[in-house]
Amino acid sequence: MNVSETSKIRRLPMPTNPVAFVPANRTAVAVTQQRVDDSALIREAQQGNTSAFEELVRQYDRAVLRLAIHLTGSPEDGQDIYQEAFLRAYINLARFRFECSFYTWIYRIVTNLCLDHLRKKHSRGRDLTTTLSADGEEEQALDHVADRAPAASPERNLASLELRQTIIGALGRLSPRERMVFELKHYHGLRLRTVAGILNTTEGTIKNTLFRATHKLRMQLAEVR
Repeated sequence: MNVSETSKIRRLPMPTNPVAFVPANRTAVAVTQQRVDDSALIREAQQGNTSAFEELVRQYDRAVLRLAIHLTGSPEDGQDIYQEAFLRAYINLARFRFECSFYTWIYRIVTNLCLDHLRKKHSRGRDLTTTLSADGEEEQALDHVADRAPAASPERNLASLELRQTIIGALGRLSPRERMVFELKHYHGLRLRTVAGILNTTEGTIKNTLFRATHKLRMQLAEVR
């Protein structure tokens, strides 16, 4: 791999409307066919065919960017991780041994980058649910969720605000790994076995982590019932 090829990967274009992308449910036959297609592209890319790698990027770019933005809570951070994830995949593609799908492998790279990012934020004491405004000021992501109820009263608005603040506080009390498992399972709809593969651990460990995360959230949210 030469410098010019690496530069191309560093300048990957952003997918159109990544947040709206939801992976479709696929049958077992479709999944098998996808893995066959991925394997062929990976082998070509390992032989130096950059067009084959670009095709892999096109197949997974929106899902990767959507995941990165969702887990970091920041479009800017998500885009940085998106670029870094595919750069690392390109650099390390020769080491890919076909022991898992490319989907699992690239998701593992993204989640590891997001975990590192969230741990750094957590250690600095910054709320994991905050984002940066256009002016560079920190703001709560849920503050922009409008109450769509018709003719909402001030009392209803206050209750809605209190609920949002409670959810923010509950999510903030999860460890980065607990939040990662919870969001992969409930927001991205992944099976526990898939989450275990992505995080390179056992399904039993993921179940325990999900149980702890769910218990913490329930304890925090019970007060608003």
